[in-house]
Amino acid sequence: MRKFVIGDIHGAHKALLQCFEQSGFDRDKDLLICLGDVADGYSEIPQCFDTLKSIKNLVYILGNHDQWFLEWGQNGRKPDVWLFQGGSKTISQYNNGVDPDHLAILKNAKGYHLLNNMVFVHGGIDPAIKLEDQPLSTLVWDRELVMEAFRKDDPGTSITGYEKVFVGHTPTLRFDSAVPLQLCEVVLMDTGAGWGQPLSMLEIETGGVFQSDPTQDLYPGETTR
Repeated sequence: MRKFVIGDIHGAHKALLQCFEQSGFDRDKDLLICLGDVADGYSEIPQCFDTLKSIKNLVYILGNHDQWFLEWGQNGRKPDVWLFQGGSKTISQYNNGVDPDHLAILKNAKGYHLLNNMVFVHGGIDPAIKLEDQPLSTLVWDRELVMEAFRKDDPGTSITGYEKVFVGHTPTLRFDSAVPLQLCEVVLMDTGAGWGQPLSMLEIETGGVFQSDPTQDLYPGETTR
């Protein structure tokens, strides 16, 4: 079994399929850890969830956009902050109601995943708090871990005690990078697919990176917000 992690997809189904093709991902045999935020973005959010539910070994980490989507799907809640950040586009793609299987992926999503002393989380963690005691708000929304890693960036420096911490949420574009970026032991996987840039997928054991075309080329003329 090969093991992969993928960054924030934001409705870019064509990009997702390109990453699978480039990596030779096997939906029946391989493991995919999805760092969340499939919702709120390009025009193929339902297709993304359909593809993800076809993966036998899927670990889905809850993202902040997913959390908004789940709240709407369950109780109709539509805060303005969500609508302005892609929620309106998500709602428009579910005119006939939300597929229960799509909601089930999010209902069963994890706040974090631990694999061989490596942590997978959407936002970040507070190193001063035990992993099992981390508030969901930190796991989903945190950016301080990334900023601390940026301030202390050194390949030999660990700020968490874990071998690696893979995160989404904070785009590598903030650090002028179009590829996954490691700061200390923190690996940023969101390479801006929700902002017109490539979607990135990484093979955990080899470090091999597989990227789609820029999403702005795959969805010409579309906006994500």
